[in-house]
Amino acid sequence: MIFTILLHFYVGKGIYHAKSIIRKKTFFIIGVVGSIGILGFFKYTDFAISQFNILGNLIDLDPGIPLLNLALPIGISFYTFQSMSYIIDIYRGNLIPSKTLKEYAFFVAFFPPLVAGPILRASNFLPQLREKLDKSSVSQKLKLFVIQRHNLKFGITLMSLGFFKKMFFADNIGPLVNNIFSNPIGMESFSIILGAIAFGVQIYCDFSGYSDIAIGAAAILGLKIPLNFNKPFFATSPSDFWSRWHISLSTWVRDYLYYPLVFKNRKSSGIVFISLLISMAIMGIWHGASWNFLIWGGIHGIFLGCYTLVRIKFPNLSSNNFFSTRFGKVISIVVTQYIVFFTFIVFWIKDFDHMIYAMKKYVFLDFATHNTLEIIKSNEFAVLLLTLFGILHFISYKKGNIPEKISKLHTTYWTILITLLFLAIALFYVGTPQEFIYFEF
Repeated sequence: MIFTILLHFYVGKGIYHAKSIIRKKTFFIIGVVGSIGILGFFKYTDFAISQFNILGNLIDLDPGIPLLNLALPIGISFYTFQSMSYIIDIYRGNLIPSKTLKEYAFFVAFFPPLVAGPILRASNFLPQLREKLDKSSVSQKLKLFVIQRHNLKFGITLMSLGFFKKMFFADNIGPLVNNIFSNPIGMESFSIILGAIAFGVQIYCDFSGYSDIAIGAAAILGLKIPLNFNKPFFATSPSDFWSRWHISLSTWVRDYLYYPLVFKNRKSSGIVFISLLISMAIMGIWHGASWNFLIWGGIHGIFLGCYTLVRIKFPNLSSNNFFSTRFGKVISIVVTQYIVFFTFIVFWIKDFDHMIYAMKKYVFLDFATHNTLEIIKSNEFAVLLLTLFGILHFISYKKGNIPEKISKLHTTYWTILITLLFLAIALFYVGTPQEFIYFEF
């Protein structure tokens, strides 16, 4: 991280103060290549070596190249993308670089989102930081860092809800997912569908739970971190889903990868499709050095591409009266989520044979129920939690900003509610303690 901070701080200054286009591009290339090089070395070297060894064995060679077994630096995928957005924005003329190394280091190493996001944008975060650090007097600086009551309540509310999502829902649902996907061979279609839904809910509660904790911790300090999830299971299309799921990553890929790829050819169906496929494949690889993540990203790219091509070919389709009706909206949600949960199978299962089996069962239904009923019976609490999550997710969708509403309750009622959340965790926590899923990325 120290090398990344130093590299991008001085590259940013070099880009900003460059007297010629060639010099500006040179600094920019150094920054981008340096970022990708560091991330690639730590995250993908062993994967590349293992694949090279496998390929060598297939052609009767034995490369025998030993793995480096590199320890992945904490949060490297997240702070690398943060740092890259910083120099890209400076290169585009959208950002003035940090005046001091201290300011830039604080941006990169800001602890709440460091390990698992959200991915910060310098253009959003640095102005807030400068407001706190650039005050003329010490008393003004101290005043800005004093924890304010409404920030404290809102931050604690978000953090409490984050822990509740993680420990009450995600960790308790995890064993059900493991039971189904650890060896799906022989499972019925409805069992695979149950596993896909369960994992979708698990990873949402796990990841959005961490995001809530990070956003809440920052809020207590008076700093705003952008929303990372927005009721994704009510998305009505693939593009709508990615405007609601891991928003900080999807918008990063859109702004810094997809838009430059498609450039001025947004009306060209082929360019749009290929650009979406490349963008989503890279998003998949960003998650980890494994073929299943590349396939996961590719599938999302195909669905996004097909959806976008349909919109290009039939521009009036989205304004069709059917899709504005309640029934039309429900159909859109169901179809979209069926596709989304299908991709969660690929995200979880790394074994190729297991993956193909589960995908086939998900698409080509066998309508058998015996195995599924047995799984439900032996995982009654997890299935109950899935139902409860669906109800709460629907209420959140209908009522809007629930954390904001909770934080505005009278202090007595607010304290009781927060206490009940942690009491529920203590009473009903039956899962095995697990680290946040996105810590490994």
